[in-house]
Amino acid sequence: MRLLSWNVAGLRAGPGPAGLGALGGDVICLQETRVTRDLLEEPLAMVDGYNSYFSFCRTRSGYSGVATFCKDSATPLAAEEGLSGLLAQPGKGGAVGCYGDLGAFTPQELKALDSEGRAVITHHRIRHVVILGDINTSHRPIDHCEPGDPEAFREHPGRRWLDGFLWVQDGPPGQGLFIDTFRLLHPSQPYAFTCWRIDTGARLTNHGTRLDYILADRALALAELRDARILPEVPGSDHCPVLAELAATFLPAHHCPPLCTRHMPEFAGTQQKLSRFLVRVERGASMTCQGAGAGRGCSIRRGRRPPRGQRDLLSYFRAAQGQLRTGTAPNALGQSRQEPAQDAPGHRTQEMAHDAARQGGQQEPCNGLVPRELMMGQAVGTQASCTAHWRTVLPGPAPPPCCLAHRQPCALRTVRKPGPNRGRRFYVCALPPGRPSDPRACCDFFRWASKGCS
Repeated sequence: MRLLSWNVAGLRAGPGPAGLGALGGDVICLQETRVTRDLLEEPLAMVDGYNSYFSFCRTRSGYSGVATFCKDSATPLAAEEGLSGLLAQPGKGGAVGCYGDLGAFTPQELKALDSEGRAVITHHRIRHVVILGDINTSHRPIDHCEPGDPEAFREHPGRRWLDGFLWVQDGPPGQGLFIDTFRLLHPSQPYAFTCWRIDTGARLTNHGTRLDYILADRALALAELRDARILPEVPGSDHCPVLAELAATFLPAHHCPPLCTRHMPEFAGTQQKLSRFLVRVERGASMTCQGAGAGRGCSIRRGRRPPRGQRDLLSYFRAAQGQLRTGTAPNALGQSRQEPAQDAPGHRTQEMAHDAARQGGQQEPCNGLVPRELMMGQAVGTQASCTAHWRTVLPGPAPPPCCLAHRQPCALRTVRKPGPNRGRRFYVCALPPGRPSDPRACCDFFRWASKGCS
């Protein structure tokens, strides 16, 4: 049983069907699909060998959204979106249930949460529970590149929740029902990160955090877990996939549950596309109207001329041969207007040279011809003088300083945090952040930019 989780940061711009298929997971859980139902296209919803289950954000377009792709050999018995059961469709079956105690939340709060498209629950024949996703919290200091103060790190609400949710070896009895599969097999592996900042290029130096987890219930993990890995070599997002392999196998259901995208009208074949009502017709061939409104007189036979005064669209962009000879061309209304006759060879060049000589105060040659070298020299000289003039008026920004350690041009940044320096600009090393011992990482160069710097 091969399980994967991946925050794709946009399904349409992310891995695509080929990328999902290359992962080879039996169940692939995706986060931040950022696609709504009206924008979901068939190649993304119908991946060969998989059936998919989506939960869309109902409040904002291009925000959140999750999806679960299950191989045909891992078809679930039931599938449901949300965590509260409020989005289940009554009478259609497929609900998973087992929502726990929801008394601490109002129905409005639960509906608002599930409307963001945060969860899909699939029920398979393994009788155990596995949680996959972007938890958005690094559990231990070893899971963060800059943990800071250890006491303040532990007091974060998300980490305190994980402390009580996860079981650790040699921990207090009765603590946690789930196991972090990666840390079970790699308890002390450092720099095992799954998310990096793109704007600073931190993935190059592996300066990130571990936010993506596969959590299995204790009995399943201790008995069946065979492998747990992070796949930083897979591109396409600011996150990378995480993998867990279990010795258990799936027992597929005979039919996909109602939430499966195969049952959506736009993908089930009951809703036809507009292209099916249009027929490609060769030029000059007969054309027949199809549809409910078709009747007699709806066909245009071969060779039939359009009514007088009616022109086809191409006639507005195609000049007749006679118009090229006489100098007439149709205007936007299809009417002809007189154009100057086509210049004889060299005539336009002579006219330009004549004007240039007159403006420069030079005497025009008697035969009206100007040497080609003279014309090119005037053009180059005019362009060079114009460029020099604009450089004196707009000198442009000053070149950035070079950092002391790498002797490379620095990057210009702006202070975004609230305070007295908000909006000020400064120079720092342009290399990505990283460990001090990493030569690929940035140095500690810092310099305020002058007020005149753009």
